[in-house]
Amino acid sequence: MPQIRLDKYISERTDYTRSQIKTLTQKGKIAVNGEIVKKSDTKIDSDTAAVEICGTAVSASKFRYILLNKPDGYVSSTEENDGISVMTLIPPELNKKGLFPAGRLDKDSLGALLITDDGDLAHRMLSPKSHVPKIYLVKLDRSFESKYVDIFSKGIVLSNGEKCLPAKVKAVENCDKLALIELHEGKYHQVKRMFAAVENHVEKLMRITVGGLILPEKLRFGECIELLHKDVENLFNPPDFDDFSPDFISYFSAFMLNN
Repeated sequence: MPQIRLDKYISERTDYTRSQIKTLTQKGKIAVNGEIVKKSDTKIDSDTAAVEICGTAVSASKFRYILLNKPDGYVSSTEENDGISVMTLIPPELNKKGLFPAGRLDKDSLGALLITDDGDLAHRMLSPKSHVPKIYLVKLDRSFESKYVDIFSKGIVLSNGEKCLPAKVKAVENCDKLALIELHEGKYHQVKRMFAAVENHVEKLMRITVGGLILPEKLRFGECIELLHKDVENLFNPPDFDDFSPDFISYFSAFMLNN
């Protein structure tokens, strides 16, 4: 059984400093397995201990994984130099030091954004070798054309001569101005530039999957949920794009068309 000091356990999983944890234990505000603990250097089993601070459970995982449904107008960074950071949307009970967005969404783009403090997983996810696919729902200015499927599959060339990796694209059923596109890379404004290359314009862009992490329909814009580590491993088990047509598409499609 791996033994760890209580203050180290809590500081790795929350924003509390060790001095704050010491004060809280002295005040009887921290419980382990239902029992009040008065010393912050108490050794606990990091695999099985249930720790609470002021009645709120501390996540057992050393790392935290949060799936955010990013709204328009927020920047995907920990800084606010270019606008309001997505980190301001993370509620206090989920926030902890070291969290950062794993990947980016443009300020005016919407949808799935993974936020974590697991640097190794983020590196693995963002590595070109992994090619973690992402699926976007796109609202177009003009109707989707069937020729896009072949053009995108061959690796479209952008206006500056840069060639993209082969991508899959298809129209959303019963709506000629909505499309789904799957990318395996993340060039600057890539989706917008790809459609511009076929003389169309992206009016709104929403990411609905990151690998096998699929944005829940009930997760409203600006809301987030904490993921378990086993859920995060779905990153590397993406859905089959050709068969991908979940029920929630109708909900997000209605939003895209009306906004």
